[in-house]
Amino acid sequence: MSNSQQNQKDQAEMSFLDHLEALRWHLVRSVIAVISVAILAFVYSRFIFDRIILAPKNPDFWTYKFLCDLSTFIFNSDELCIKKISFTLINIDMSGQFTTDITVSAITGLVVAFPYVFWEIWSFIKPALHPGEKRHTRGIVFFTSLLFILGILFGYFIIAPLSINFLGTYQVSEQVANQIGLGSFISTITTTTLATGLVFELPIVVYFLTKIGVLTPGFMRVYRKHAVVLILILAAIITPPDVTSQILVTIPILFLYEISIFISAFVIKKASAK
Repeated sequence: MSNSQQNQKDQAEMSFLDHLEALRWHLVRSVIAVISVAILAFVYSRFIFDRIILAPKNPDFWTYKFLCDLSTFIFNSDELCIKKISFTLINIDMSGQFTTDITVSAITGLVVAFPYVFWEIWSFIKPALHPGEKRHTRGIVFFTSLLFILGILFGYFIIAPLSINFLGTYQVSEQVANQIGLGSFISTITTTTLATGLVFELPIVVYFLTKIGVLTPGFMRVYRKHAVVLILILAAIITPPDVTSQILVTIPILFLYEISIFISAFVIKKASAK
């Protein structure tokens, strides 16, 4: 091997190691951000549990009051009013409440720090893009974070309260009282909110899949009916087994799917013009 070839190889290896070092620091800063928010959430855990996590258990929660006002306005009755949620939360594990506090703090850190974490990841990826690609991905951090937050809010204010009300008050017999484990309650809220947060990223995923040639708007239009079936299945997975909740989840996902078709068409049009 000649000296010039050896120098090129050494430069390539150093470049690769430099990339690994850069990635390591991006990940380190992301982890520090998540841990910092998690520690802060742990310090104020009483507020987070009383005002946020356990709030959907109370009949005066915003969603329940909205349903009651809607029922009064449309039907002139209180049929949709939720006056009482008849179940109690219990903890039977010695370390159950402490473990739950740690878990909720970690999830809070991940959710709150998500925009910064994504910005760190994107900062690592962005230098590898061509100038034209950078121009077309302008605002990607903002829109990704916005969709994630909208999904979290939708899951928290719509899906989680309906899930808690339906599953927590459902009884096979009056002789069987509902005493819900704390872990089960927390799992229901975190699963539904995080799932909807990720599902709301559909337009971003479609954008990148179109950029690399995996998806086209024609493909999405042809298989729209199949997509509807998959969306209904997904809605059934992340919602309680009642039609109302599934419809409430299905409608925004279908809306996002249609938006994704326009996004895919826009990407193809830009690529063709170039």
